[in-house]
Amino acid sequence: MIKILLVEDNELNRDMLSRRLQRKGYEVIRAVDGQQGVFMAKSDSPDLILMDMSLPVIDGWTATKQIKADPQTQTIPIIALTAHAMTSDRDKAIECGCDDFDIKPIDFERLLEKIHKLLPGKEHPC
Repeated sequence: MIKILLVEDNELNRDMLSRRLQRKGYEVIRAVDGQQGVFMAKSDSPDLILMDMSLPVIDGWTATKQIKADPQTQTIPIIALTAHAMTSDRDKAIECGCDDFDIKPIDFERLLEKIHKLLPGKEHPC
């Protein structure tokens, strides 16, 4: 089963996206801030990370840099999730190490396509 780490501080967004991914057959683990996300990337070895960029403790930009700087976690694909749709935000996310970028509110079908693209060779449940 593909394991996705969802790093999202907003409870409503976290619960809604988790349920939708679980209904599609993904295993979802959750972190509520950037620091917890970095820790769980190491401890839980997810296949992919969905990273909100506006997080408490450490933001998604910093958390992504830390994950990508660690040899244990640097190959985990990360999709940045943000309400900021500016081209500069996408560029900044890619510069920080994100493998892709998506805007909120989430277009779920588009997000699934990005997950599939970043996990080639994995048997996707949906």
